[in-house]
Amino acid sequence: MNAKTIGTALITGGAAGIGLATARLLARQQYDVCLLDLNAESAAARAQEFGARHIGLSCDVGDEASVRQAVGEAIRRLGRIDVLVNNAGVGDQPVPTLEQTADLFSKVLDTHLRGTFLMSQAVGAHMIERGGGAIVNLSSIAAFGGIPGRNAYVAAKAGISAMTRSMACEWARRHVRINAVAPGYTRTELIEKLEAGGALDTAGIMARTPMGRLAEPDEIAQVIAFLASDHASYITGATVPVDGGWTAFGAPESSLAPPR
Repeated sequence: MNAKTIGTALITGGAAGIGLATARLLARQQYDVCLLDLNAESAAARAQEFGARHIGLSCDVGDEASVRQAVGEAIRRLGRIDVLVNNAGVGDQPVPTLEQTADLFSKVLDTHLRGTFLMSQAVGAHMIERGGGAIVNLSSIAAFGGIPGRNAYVAAKAGISAMTRSMACEWARRHVRINAVAPGYTRTELIEKLEAGGALDTAGIMARTPMGRLAEPDEIAQVIAFLASDHASYITGATVPVDGGWTAFGAPESSLAPPR
């Protein structure tokens, strides 16, 4: 590890969106960063944008062999892993329950929930052996409310928050802190594509959000970086909403003040 760095961070789904924003922020904070992504070329290219000491590797987080190979390679090349950010995810099937398929349901859970478990297991063993570390998982506002037609995503994110609490309590005395963030709707490339195709009502989402706008990826990254840092040294097992007030709001939209 470079003498000027403060630690190392492994970020899944790191080639785009919130994962990329987190990688950029941690690199600016002098972490050595490893991006994991299904697209190895994209991960490597993004990592090189941060500087020569950062790396990008291929990984399918839902496949145990792929996870163990990628984590082993990251440790070999970085020397250690101080921070893990479980960000990798896939879109679900936003259709009525009776039209959903079991295969696609399983795919969403395999990537989000199984992937978070496999990565945490592999990296957690390394952290416990080394004497500690921090894991930050990506939950969602979907974990706290009902969203018609999005059964797999809601189940996966609720499971991630529950697993965060369980692992955090299990490993607290092994000096491994585990927390989660629950982003609201965030202006990523995926959101912009859905908006452009008419598949997402962003105007309606902003009207329902007390702060009246979508999040920017860097706003989510800032909270992830905080939870990963020593500034959060007495926080573990928490899921922190970063949602502009979405989960707190319980009144009709008409009760919100007009945007300014």
